[in-house]
Amino acid sequence: MAGVLYTYPENFRAYKALIAAQYSGVDLKVAPNFVFGETNKSDEFLKKFPAGKVPAYESADGKVLLTESNAIAYYVSSAALRGGDAATQARVLQWACWADAELLPAAAAWVFPYLGIMQFNKQNVERARADLLAALRVLDAHLLTRTFLVTERVTLADIVVFATLIHAFQHVLDPALRAELPNVQRWFLTLAHAPPVVAAAVLPAPQPQLAAAPPVYDASKYQHHIKKEGKKEKKAEKKEQPKKEKKEAPPADDGDLEPEDKPKESKDPFDSMPKGTFNMDDFKRCYSNEDEAVSIPYFWQKFDPEHYSIWFCEYKYPEELAKVFMSCNLITGMYQRLDKMRKQAFASVCLFGADNDSSISGVWVWRGHELAFPLSPDWQIDYESYDWRKLDPAAPQTKQLVQDYFSWSGKDSKGREFNQGKIFK
Repeated sequence: MAGVLYTYPENFRAYKALIAAQYSGVDLKVAPNFVFGETNKSDEFLKKFPAGKVPAYESADGKVLLTESNAIAYYVSSAALRGGDAATQARVLQWACWADAELLPAAAAWVFPYLGIMQFNKQNVERARADLLAALRVLDAHLLTRTFLVTERVTLADIVVFATLIHAFQHVLDPALRAELPNVQRWFLTLAHAPPVVAAAVLPAPQPQLAAAPPVYDASKYQHHIKKEGKKEKKAEKKEQPKKEKKEAPPADDGDLEPEDKPKESKDPFDSMPKGTFNMDDFKRCYSNEDEAVSIPYFWQKFDPEHYSIWFCEYKYPEELAKVFMSCNLITGMYQRLDKMRKQAFASVCLFGADNDSSISGVWVWRGHELAFPLSPDWQIDYESYDWRKLDPAAPQTKQLVQDYFSWSGKDSKGREFNQGKIFK
């Protein structure tokens, strides 16, 4: 089951697969010369992994292509790591889900501001700290009479939870806090010193470097991160800009401006609107490369309600929808015809239900507070087939809609289950 893992250094999500592969004796190599933001945006990569997300896995024969860290880790795991029976497998899955739902959002919101990846907000950080410690107390109580989470040996449950907590142990869980969680600390160090974990090289050897003191916020780290991301964007834009052939300008009439001096009119209606503070590209990167447990809170942290708006759309003619694949083609076609709108807009449009009983609806975000489609003739082909409703960003109902549609979950207004979704970005 040899394969290649595409990832960047210190990606804790990739650690799950690397550790599981060591326990299972799987030859898993990390792709050399991978550059995040470049390799995963290349045509070759996107042909295999259209979402551009990492970590991503490719089997040696090229027949198995996977994204989502838990799925990759499960695939490279042995039967012993997955669980020998259905009940054990369910418990393994339970802990993996718990790690993503309870540990990851709190750990990220607590750790990332101190690393400079997210802007520091004291209230948010304190809330995240309380949430993570509350979850760790539950874990500590569970480990009081157990060596590992599910069985008497390491399972994928231990690996997933361990990887999710690595950055917290390294950066924010100082000695005093670890002393309050003796069972969690004992379990974590047991795994950290296990030969397969050491061989995976996810922590410094021979001793893992854990937080020595409470974290101290350094504003310069975030500023450095912003500048670094800005340079990446400029570099990417420069690479993508096609070379133009030089053409001689036609002779200008007397009294006219020379062609190169004439003001250029913008073809993007959004350019005439105030930019605000919400960086759409920044959020799209976060959404593409992070789980929804991180990207959705990040959206609300960065969203600028003064200059951007959120809209709900619903297809007017659900009775005409037949086969699911045909309904999905409606969404894809609309996206293609709105290609020039992508720079300042984001959407998650979902299909609910099944063949001959389905609906299409979605949540959109764009610059400005008016319905965007009338701003350009190029954008007016499909929008009248939908009912549009502007949402109040402060309303709990809006928070829930964003959560459901950005994470592809929930039901439509008629109780139909989520079937599949498509992202416009």
